[in-house]
Amino acid sequence: MRGEYKVPGGKLVAVEVGVADGHLTDAHLSGDFFLEPDEALDVIDRALDGLAADTPTSKIAGAIDAALSRAAADGTLAEPAVLVGFDPWGVAVAVRRALGLATTWDDHVFEVLRPEPLPVRTLAALDQVLTEELAEGLRGPTLRFWDWDERAVVIGSFQSLVNELDPEGVARHGVTVVRRISGGGAMFMEAGNCVTFSLVVPASLVDGLSFEQSYAFLDSWVLGALRSIGVEAFFSGMNDVASPAGKLAGSAQKRLAGGAVLHHMTMAYDIDSDKMLEVLRIGREKLSDKGTRSANKRVDPLRSQTGMTREAIVDAFEAYFKSQYRTADSALRPDELDRAQKLVETKFATEEWIARVP
Repeated sequence: MRGEYKVPGGKLVAVEVGVADGHLTDAHLSGDFFLEPDEALDVIDRALDGLAADTPTSKIAGAIDAALSRAAADGTLAEPAVLVGFDPWGVAVAVRRALGLATTWDDHVFEVLRPEPLPVRTLAALDQVLTEELAEGLRGPTLRFWDWDERAVVIGSFQSLVNELDPEGVARHGVTVVRRISGGGAMFMEAGNCVTFSLVVPASLVDGLSFEQSYAFLDSWVLGALRSIGVEAFFSGMNDVASPAGKLAGSAQKRLAGGAVLHHMTMAYDIDSDKMLEVLRIGREKLSDKGTRSANKRVDPLRSQTGMTREAIVDAFEAYFKSQYRTADSALRPDELDRAQKLVETKFATEEWIARVP
């Protein structure tokens, strides 16, 4: 069995391995990385042989680290090993992929959904519905673009309602308050001023990756999509994407026990900062991330940097995703919309949920 892992910003790691009596055997590491001294390659191979086939990523990496340290101490290696372009963690991920315990993008067909405008609470409820359905085996991995026709603010699962929102501003501008199931910060979302998508994937796709690594891994295609419309972007912090002009987007995640991961991102297209400052108590701090000094300016990085309509940007993102991965056009089923509506009535529209953190 063979597994591969391209280290973000690094090199390709490949591992061929067999399994006998529940343990790894005949492990062979290869790739376009750099490793000194040469003998360290054999040390890594031997460290893998004999490990239980269900050994977690962290323990595989630990076994490799320990083996290299012992080899340097007992003279097996003339000098401590130097790994360039990869690390024991990357080897461990490749092992897990070889065993089928971790998957790659190419192992899945992603259903792409572009539904008609829906209430924002319904869109948030669909995050839960589609993630639960993947865990239940009722639907495959999905990429779903949001569309809506109301003014709303979506706050993170753990944010304080009182600290985040100004109730007078919420009432004055007719803002629908929505609390999502994932963490992260607040999003001021008028119709047409943001580009938002939700990606639902099996946990096997991010097996062995830390939370920080998984954000970059699941958003890697976004950087390519932005380049395709003329925006050079990069990761900023754990879950943000920025360009030289400032912050563009933020991501959030929620992982369910059943083995499904919800990952979503919101990108600012053309936000009315005056309204945002009246609705969000911490609006000025949010705007400082985007290089906006005056409340009279609009937060419009995607519009100003591309000159494209929001619809054209969403089309470009969809086209880029489809060019990179195996996809199938899909649609929301009536039973999924019914399930989402029931969740809106019993959870997302209730004061108990909206004010779960007062």
